[in-house]
Amino acid sequence: MEIALSEEQEAIRDGVQKVCDQFGDDYWSQKEQDKEFPFEFHKAMADGGWLGITMPEELGGANLGVAEAAVMMHTVSRSAGGYSAASTIHLNIFGPHAVVVNGTPEQKERMLKPLIEGTDRACFGVTEPDAGLDTTSIRTFATKVEGGYRVTGRKIWTSSGQVANKIILLTRTTPKDQCKRPTDGMTLFYTDLDHSQIEVKRIPKMGRNAVDSNATFIDDYFIPDADRIGEEGKGFHYILHSLNPERILVGIEAVGLGQGALDRAVRYAGERSVFGRLIGQNQGIQHPLAENWMYLESAYWMLMRAAYLYDAGKSCAAEANAGKFLGGRAAFEAATRAVMTHGGMGYSTEYQVERLFRESILLRIAPITEQMICNFIGEKVLGLPRSY
Repeated sequence: MEIALSEEQEAIRDGVQKVCDQFGDDYWSQKEQDKEFPFEFHKAMADGGWLGITMPEELGGANLGVAEAAVMMHTVSRSAGGYSAASTIHLNIFGPHAVVVNGTPEQKERMLKPLIEGTDRACFGVTEPDAGLDTTSIRTFATKVEGGYRVTGRKIWTSSGQVANKIILLTRTTPKDQCKRPTDGMTLFYTDLDHSQIEVKRIPKMGRNAVDSNATFIDDYFIPDADRIGEEGKGFHYILHSLNPERILVGIEAVGLGQGALDRAVRYAGERSVFGRLIGQNQGIQHPLAENWMYLESAYWMLMRAAYLYDAGKSCAAEANAGKFLGGRAAFEAATRAVMTHGGMGYSTEYQVERLFRESILLRIAPITEQMICNFIGEKVLGLPRSY
């Protein structure tokens, strides 16, 4: 058994790194300060052909697996851009998966090709203020009318909604109390995000300010039948296909961010001299950094195993969830330690670690909390009674 990247995966890593190297600390600091979407980085990744890494080859994609996507996104998040860079292109990898699997040939051509080319940008409209992680309790409702649906509701934490022209939207088409199962009666759409009819209000937040998060208000918005993905009422089952890949990618992006923070801490500890000696010689500095390396490496290989299992068509839910937990926790600890290693300068914006620290806390919360992951492992892996 060989546990190593393949030559193709190494080539992906090196190719993506060349693109990321064009966008250094100054670029990302400016985007964070101005709260401006990284259009130039998005275009560079599109021009390099990276936005379609998991998309069908006949549409201009590479038709590769989640493992290759994980290698790509890990490289992106370990670069100067951190999680802001990853969030710029993250949705392209997991978001349209329902279209890849359940879309008609016409829909795939119309919806996926512009995403691959970078001419379209999409956002994900699933989470709601009163439902949170209880997706079956969403209230956004699509009423069938001639030629399509009329949709009314509210979504929250819609990333990149300010710059997106498309939205992947999960709605109810049958009230929950009228369904045989809570997961029934939901319908998925991929449609235009018309800013003249849909209000997308930016949410002020702690970090990752280059990529906006929003509250989205939809009032009697018409969506044509042609934009419905698959069958009416099966939407929840369609998005399930993308949940494990999402956990894998978010987890490995967290690892990349943590390793980027660790790289900066190690470099500083090897250069900074206090009381006549490098601070990296002190075990009080050195040992915590060594622990960060071990935790990050462990999370990385758990996530790559999850990606391997997914691509092989095997069950990977436990590994994907565990990897996301471990990656988020390890990233937060590494980013925190990077700030502490820099001392007072870690609190400044000059060395970037404060930005990575602010981004790292998100990776412990989204898209699923640590507590919900523990619930899943306790019930589904350990066989304990359901706790909620």
